[in-house]
Amino acid sequence: MTNKGNYYITTAIAYASGKPHIGNTYEAVLADAIARYKRAEGYNVFFQTGTDEHGMKIQEKAEAMGITPKEYVDDVAGQIKSIWDQVDTSYDKFIRTTDEDHEKCVKKIFKKLYDQGDIYLDSYEGLYCTPCESFWTESQLVDGKCPDCGREVKPAKEEAYFFKMSKYADRLIDYINEHPEFIQPVSRKNEMMNNFLLPGLQDLCVSRTSFSWGIPVDFDPKHVVYVWLDALTNYITGIGYDPDGSTDQFKAFWPADLHLIGKDIVRFHTIYWPIFLMALDLPLPKQVFGHPWLLQGGDKMSKSKGNVIYADDMIDLFGLDATRYFVLHEMPYENDGIITWDLVIERFNSDLANILGNLVNRTISMSNKYFGGVVRSTGVTEAVDEDLKKVVTGTLAITQEKMKSLRVADCITEVFGLFRRCNKYIDETEPWVLAKDEAKKDRLAEVLYNLVESITIGASILHPFLPETAEKIVAQLNTTLRDFDELDQFGLYESGKKVTDAPQILFARLDAKEVMPKIEAIQAAQKAEYEAEQIRLNGGVAPEAEKEDDVIDIEAKPEISFDDFEKMQFQVGEIIACEAVEKSKKLLCSQVKIGSQTKQIVSGIRKYYSPEEMVGKKVMVLVNLKPAKLAGVLSEGMLLCAEDAEGNLALMTPEKTMPAGAEIC
Repeated sequence: MTNKGNYYITTAIAYASGKPHIGNTYEAVLADAIARYKRAEGYNVFFQTGTDEHGMKIQEKAEAMGITPKEYVDDVAGQIKSIWDQVDTSYDKFIRTTDEDHEKCVKKIFKKLYDQGDIYLDSYEGLYCTPCESFWTESQLVDGKCPDCGREVKPAKEEAYFFKMSKYADRLIDYINEHPEFIQPVSRKNEMMNNFLLPGLQDLCVSRTSFSWGIPVDFDPKHVVYVWLDALTNYITGIGYDPDGSTDQFKAFWPADLHLIGKDIVRFHTIYWPIFLMALDLPLPKQVFGHPWLLQGGDKMSKSKGNVIYADDMIDLFGLDATRYFVLHEMPYENDGIITWDLVIERFNSDLANILGNLVNRTISMSNKYFGGVVRSTGVTEAVDEDLKKVVTGTLAITQEKMKSLRVADCITEVFGLFRRCNKYIDETEPWVLAKDEAKKDRLAEVLYNLVESITIGASILHPFLPETAEKIVAQLNTTLRDFDELDQFGLYESGKKVTDAPQILFARLDAKEVMPKIEAIQAAQKAEYEAEQIRLNGGVAPEAEKEDDVIDIEAKPEISFDDFEKMQFQVGEIIACEAVEKSKKLLCSQVKIGSQTKQIVSGIRKYYSPEEMVGKKVMVLVNLKPAKLAGVLSEGMLLCAEDAEGNLALMTPEKTMPAGAEIC
């Protein structure tokens, strides 16, 4: 494999405030897939991830538990690292912001920026959100609450050091305009420019005195370095940056090729971080990619509801690579993805068990049945072989093009397209028919050789995404994974080799009736754990249950512009038919008349409405939602519901009689 040079990829470091759910874990798996793919292409990859461990929130949680902040973060960081290991992330470094070398370097960076006049001492008075560790002005609040998380803010005043953001703002604007690839997807770039940079930047508070759990400012120790100057610098401290002289590793790998982060922290990585780097006279990372979120169906994840999905639970139920497959394949490039237990089971059976697992098992079983497991190339070819070979040898180039723009889900779809083509080839060549004619024995051998060779190539491309499965496949074929340099060549499998005589089923089909009780047990355990935690935090007393007429505080989502709102089309729809979705306990499939058209819409409301109740209702419909499949059924929109504190749902219906198709504005 030709060495293509160095490649440095990072995830955001996970905040050590609790166990990460599957949406958080997705980022680590995505970064791992990219890192493995780059290694397979011939790059010398350095993959860094880790934990962000300072701040008021952690100090308060530790105090509530009666332990030190360091004891608290040691436990949580251990949980995070364990989960990253369970999902088989091939990181080269797991950095913690409590690492001694990181803390030492952050102190030097702060002093350097202060000495050169980029940091100055002043005082700050404003409204402070503890969970977000952010100050806000009155005008920035939304309904009097934090614009980021929707929680309460409290007045706060304290002496603080500030960074002169405005000094570098114009330079950053020019850089972004000159480097369109810097912030991806493009929608994230537009948001940063229009909402933050162009209106003008305020100077940034970079130290705190109201809590002590942080890196002390060495020349003014009553201050601790504020979270973002501490956390963001991990990307350079972790590979050897030092203001007094950096290591050879830093010189080899910086600037980073890719910062992979969640879309909620794009602002910090594309405004604060580049400006810090400019002040340090360092090159900016080549690309910051703000990936979308993975959401739990149409519901938000909540421990109180017992609907939080964790990677370790998924692995216990479905296996490692099934978990990796789902989070990688089901996440769109730009829009949020959806995860439900029903959907995981469906994908497991349809894609992993049927398309891939069945293909490998059939191929090996036929090789054993007809030739004692010996795979031979006889040269007896037909026209149908050429199309198979063209698809197989062309797949790598297509995936490489997809990976250039980080379209990982599309890349996996192409690999499974190769396996689908193999299944079609079996139907086209009908090996069981060839086996009945002794004169066609050599043709049968060639067909099976073509299948084994195709599967070997497919497994080699699949390896960065599902490493365990790819290795199992080639082991059963008695071969090894191929270098990417060889994957455009067909016929490298050694003729005369013998496949295993005892093929192992890669993915046994799941019965939802057997899986769901296990899921319900996990959910019940979550609720019990949550209730016990609330009692402990409440001094041993169970908190009072919420009354039905209590006001419900909903966690605020990020603000959208009026232009974004204008893109959504709401209309009154009339449900003219409805039935339960066969593969799901939660879903109803409705035929909804909207003006002159009828749309099919799948909704998770079966617990609250029977199909008979639905027919004839006038409902509020989000009409222009991108179609998606739920439990294998196409859904072409969304019925809007209200939800109370207990999670009960009620359809939104017009107050007065309105015709189907009436616009909601």
